Amino acid sequence: PGVPRDAEGMRTLFRQFSFPGGVPSHVAPEVPGSIHEGGELGYSLAHAFGAAFDNPGLIVACVVGDGEAETGPLAASWHAGKFLNPVTDGAVLPILHLNGYKIANPTLLSRIPGDELDSLLRGYSYEPFYVEGHEPQAMHERMAEVLDQVIDRIQAGKRPMIVLRSPKGWTGPSEVDGTPVEGTWRSHQVPLSGVRDNPEHLRQLEQWLRGYRPEELFDEHGAPRPHLVALAPEGGRRMGASPHANGGLLLRELKMPGIRAHAVDVVKNGSTHSEPTRVLGRMLRDVVALNADARSFRIFGPDETASNRLDAVYDVTGKQWQAETLPVDEHLVPDGRVVEVLSEHLCQGMLEGYLLTGRHGLFNCYEA
Repeated sequence: PGVPRDAEGMRTLFRQFSFPGGVPSHVAPEVPGSIHEGGELGYSLAHAFGAAFDNPGLIVACVVGDGEAETGPLAASWHAGKFLNPVTDGAVLPILHLNGYKIANPTLLSRIPGDELDSLLRGYSYEPFYVEGHEPQAMHERMAEVLDQVIDRIQAGKRPMIVLRSPKGWTGPSEVDGTPVEGTWRSHQVPLSGVRDNPEHLRQLEQWLRGYRPEELFDEHGAPRPHLVALAPEGGRRMGASPHANGGLLLRELKMPGIRAHAVDVVKNGSTHSEPTRVLGRMLRDVVALNADARSFRIFGPDETASNRLDAVYDVTGKQWQAETLPVDEHLVPDGRVVEVLSEHLCQGMLEGYLLTGRHGLFNCYEA
């Protein structure tokens, strides 16, 4: 409401960009439709999988930069698809964006041979669809085509992903001061840093911005033209209005057992033997049972639920698992309230995604 759709509103919006209290320069919870903070890299996919748990029919699109793809948390997150139940959970659509560079170096996944990258992603059990090029219109059309294809694959119970390969600094200045910028690491930050005192930089900036043909996008008052406004979805179809991205709209009170039912009776000081975590395990068992119908509580941990003496929960649930099972395995089920994977980053990230979309959970670990 404080930013009208006119030239003055545009000026206000620009001045708020990347300024304290304004619009952040990266993904942040303040951005409508986002649950993710773009500070520490590595947790985007883990958050996406956490959001998908217990949300059947939900498709969580997650853009993964090729720089972030080099982090440990993200590398482990590719395996998280082996926990999602296609009936009781939603789906995650990873979009791996290969623009080739980090701040000052090339990225690994952009430099390995294409067949090696394809084999890697298929080894993670994904079906890659590729959108590659540098012509914007052709890329937009290809992306729309691929999105239709991958949604069909998700609805068929498959696990597709998109590999988007585009130039770094796409559509920006090709050269600045005689040095290549577009398609190189130099476009990562501010490609034209001297616009206040360098006339050539200012000329290039104007040429760059005019390349978006603003006269076709805005009227004489600076308002977006009606046919463009009409393209935006309305109501709950707007990204910023999704209740899953506004977790408080979905949050319901967690049903809890009476504490006294789990109290340890101390008959005489120094004579009673009790393991507090076993007591907690029995209490968590009751929490799981009380909230079974709501499907709003999960336990995440790095293979330590039993060693932390919380294994009473297995009286009422199991460990969710979609990969192969063997006769010697215990408590592995397609639909369970416990998720165990050794990466503590992945456990924490999935819990965060689960909580931020309006549910409740616990991360148990004695080494984190």
